[in-house]
Amino acid sequence: MAVVGSINADLTAYGSPLPRPGETVVADDFGLALGGKGANQALAASRAGAATYMIGAVGNDIFRELTLGTLTAEGVDTSAVQVLDGHTGVAHIRVDTTTGQNDIAIVANANSGLTIQHAADALRGLQDRIAVVLIQLEIPIPVIEAVASVSSDLGLTLIVDPAPALPLPETVWRSVSVVKPNEFEAEILTGIAVTDREAAVRAARWFLDHGAQTALLTMAERGALVMHNGGSEELPAFPVRPVDTTAAGDAFAGALGAALAQKRPWAEAVRRALAAGALAVTVRGASPSLPTADQIDEFLAAHDAR
Repeated sequence: MAVVGSINADLTAYGSPLPRPGETVVADDFGLALGGKGANQALAASRAGAATYMIGAVGNDIFRELTLGTLTAEGVDTSAVQVLDGHTGVAHIRVDTTTGQNDIAIVANANSGLTIQHAADALRGLQDRIAVVLIQLEIPIPVIEAVASVSSDLGLTLIVDPAPALPLPETVWRSVSVVKPNEFEAEILTGIAVTDREAAVRAARWFLDHGAQTALLTMAERGALVMHNGGSEELPAFPVRPVDTTAAGDAFAGALGAALAQKRPWAEAVRRALAAGALAVTVRGASPSLPTADQIDEFLAAHDAR
């Protein structure tokens, strides 16, 4: 599978409480690791057992080796990553160690320089080796349009994780095989507050009405709702104690893409994605929290044994 998206260096401060505007607090710890929704999802897919190709851009700076080196060490093919003059994308993350919640400020840097031509050419060059394309919205919208068009032309399954939530052209939605928003992204895109099942169904239907084949709406501890044209289904979440919610959605998306690339049945693919998301919130950090295929298998086996 191919992941088209952002590549960042994550600079994370851990402490509680998070500072209010104008306030300075002393944090407990600091982490520096690979991040960016694209890179996180590529790493998640690779750890989940899929042959994974990363398409994106980094800068020619001190974070180039951190990002590309980490991806390569994790088995992700980075030969389709552009190296541009300037800086690699950066995310400044603050995590509340009491609640596990976080806030994030992102500077796109090289991610904004990923070109339509490069992304389209990279996908065409990989068409004989991939069946699934996973994309997020931390790269330029014209690149997303091009990826959707090329994926459709090549008959590839396109999964869109609409984060951060941004309006997309109608032509993109018509090429989407699966759209995977959380409840907040769904509200921003559809205007429907996802407060209960009825609202979740209406929000999911919005995506289908705009052209997506399947809507998979995740709702944290409330689980997920899947809607195809044939109807909807609710899937419960796995109960865990959250430590850090950073990259939980990326773990879910990467594991889902990997399972579909491995031609697993849909129900099994979604269940593995739910397990990956649950595991991710039990570990601090973005890339460090993304589970392996063995960890997902063990988690599901333990859950089934209860």
